[in-house]
Amino acid sequence: MSEATQATPPKLDAPAPTKTDTVLRADRIRRVFVDGARTLEILKGVSLELRKGEVSALVGKSGSGKSTLLHLLGLLDMPDEGEILIDNTPAGTLSEKDRAYFRNRSIGFVFQHYFLLPEFNVLENVMMPGQVAYSALEWSSKKREVRERALELLKLVGLNDQQAQPIRTLSGGERQRVAVARALLLQPKILLCDEPTGNLDPETGSHIIKLLFDVSRQQASAALIVTHDLTLANKADRVFRLDRGTLSTEK
Repeated sequence: MSEATQATPPKLDAPAPTKTDTVLRADRIRRVFVDGARTLEILKGVSLELRKGEVSALVGKSGSGKSTLLHLLGLLDMPDEGEILIDNTPAGTLSEKDRAYFRNRSIGFVFQHYFLLPEFNVLENVMMPGQVAYSALEWSSKKREVRERALELLKLVGLNDQQAQPIRTLSGGERQRVAVARALLLQPKILLCDEPTGNLDPETGSHIIKLLFDVSRQQASAALIVTHDLTLANKADRVFRLDRGTLSTEK
């Protein structure tokens, strides 16, 4: 496995944490895209909170801005207005390097299109967040621990016999399961999932959803799952609906 860029702890002058179960808060965030002569307001002052141990679902029609919101909450993009706070730290005050640190250490992503690294096998992909998190010196002592954690997760998602498989040989459903295992590796405080069961058969999908719910509650993670599956949404502790850039709470 080639050496990855090390994530270093940011030096922050942030407000003292408050006594709250809120891990992530979005406060009146707005996102606008310019398409030629058109200005598209995708998010119109959206506010929400994600709390420890809770699973929230985000529903809405295709094109309603769900993925845009997920990218903002995951610090992959920045809002035009408003603020996103993680552990009471305003993301707008962070450098790109510091945002990368938060993404690696605090946020687990499960993308609809996987974003796995084809040059690495299944096990190496799952271990990758750990390699990014530690320096080369730390990695030499942490690698075994990270590998054991990755193997445990691959067993949980039903891929323990395919750890050495190249990514290109996997089906879409198998790739999604690798992505779930990778997202859980560092026991993140926040899980952001974009249609995590979209490419899975019903049985495997149910297993993965149960795993996400169990992990969220056991590790006190805050999970937000984008889904079109109303059965899944009804299992969530809270349901947010995004409609033409405006967010409402249904549950």
